[in-house]
Amino acid sequence: MIKVFYREDALWLCGSWNQQELPSRNLWVDLISPTADEVDKVKKFLSIEVPSRAEMQEIEASSRLYQENGAYFMTAIAVTSPEHDSLESSAITFILSEAYLVTVRYLNPKPFDSFAARIQKPGSSYSSSTDLMIGLLEAIIDRMADILEMHSAEVERISKAIFTANGHMEPPQINLQETIKDIGIEGNHVSILRESLVSVSRMAIYLNQAVTQHPHVALIRETLKEISRDLASLADHASFMASKVNFILDATLGMINIEQNKIIKLFSVAAVVFLPPTLIASIYGMNFKVIPELSWPLGYPLAILLMIVSAILPYTYFKRKGWL
Repeated sequence: MIKVFYREDALWLCGSWNQQELPSRNLWVDLISPTADEVDKVKKFLSIEVPSRAEMQEIEASSRLYQENGAYFMTAIAVTSPEHDSLESSAITFILSEAYLVTVRYLNPKPFDSFAARIQKPGSSYSSSTDLMIGLLEAIIDRMADILEMHSAEVERISKAIFTANGHMEPPQINLQETIKDIGIEGNHVSILRESLVSVSRMAIYLNQAVTQHPHVALIRETLKEISRDLASLADHASFMASKVNFILDATLGMINIEQNKIIKLFSVAAVVFLPPTLIASIYGMNFKVIPELSWPLGYPLAILLMIVSAILPYTYFKRKGWL
């Protein structure tokens, strides 16, 4: 799918792909999961090499950030998060020149649609491809901040569920197995966000080189400096959230160990409590001819009494020690 935005009479218009009607400047071509035929059309019209999806996935900096035929190619990882448990990420390539901006993507992040709607409103301040690139970058960062806040709130909810006693001395009863699953999901989300923030930060730094010929280079570089500060603060928050997720995971695993130790302790105490009665019963269960108590009328009640007392004494001791 190809979306085309072009500037006409101080307004950005959305049009269909028609090479004869498209202007040669102030053009934004948005390729969304493009077919091979659509990629070929853009290649021929703009005389550029559009990277394939496999090339966009390469992790080398030289493959993601480079200049070719007067255009700057920048690839970053963008995220979309319709729900808590379905955070997705995918590489997006930005091809920037003085005349046009081309974006190649295989997912539909919310900032693209919202930014496209914004630039089509009267009074839009975006007048060039570089302005579009910076505005789109700001929209992506704002969206990442919203997603990070959303998942931070989810991590905080898990933390409260684990540690809050709800006014009672004992901690709340929770399903620790499900909690570990939730922690793992959020840990993966934070990891995806950190990867995206790092890649966008590198792209913002590289974009600084692409605006050297812009007439308002000083103003643009000041904007890029603010963008870099925002990205740094988001990266710091994402690192903090990653540490918090690890802490919550360690605490949850510790609680599971405590629960397992309680069960083992219960069985250990039960074994100690029943050991003396078992010993007494074993003595009087031996098959010897001469056992004096066998012919004693009080022998049986006395054996029962000894077994009960021998069980009560260790139980009372453990209870006073707080082991039960």
